[in-house]
Amino acid sequence: MKLYLDSIILYVQNVERLKDFYTTVLGLQLVEDDPPLWVVLRAGNSYIALHKIGDPYFNQLKDGDKFHNNTKIVFKIEEDINELRQQLIASNVPMRELKTFDNYGYWLCDGEDPEGNVFQLKQAK
Repeated sequence: MKLYLDSIILYVQNVERLKDFYTTVLGLQLVEDDPPLWVVLRAGNSYIALHKIGDPYFNQLKDGDKFHNNTKIVFKIEEDINELRQQLIASNVPMRELKTFDNYGYWLCDGEDPEGNVFQLKQAK
């Protein structure tokens, strides 16, 4: 069996706010837009879909709550990771320190979108 990643769906509180973040700040291309429930963004050869979280769960959240999940979206980049990290910090995006591992050919840096979803930048050394 061969599997190819087509898309990842993130359930979010505010589709428009995250659409703005992923298109304006991270530069992803808008493919499909059905406000306020659904957005599809192109991320290289795959897609990230933002789906408004269901009302039963949404009604339990307070404004400004962040999600705590175990998902991380990794974006492979070609530009300098240090410069991109500084640009994102200047845009008020929470970014962690750069890191790498022994015998690993990449620099890594994690950040958070406005709802607390973690993404990672990955640049070849």
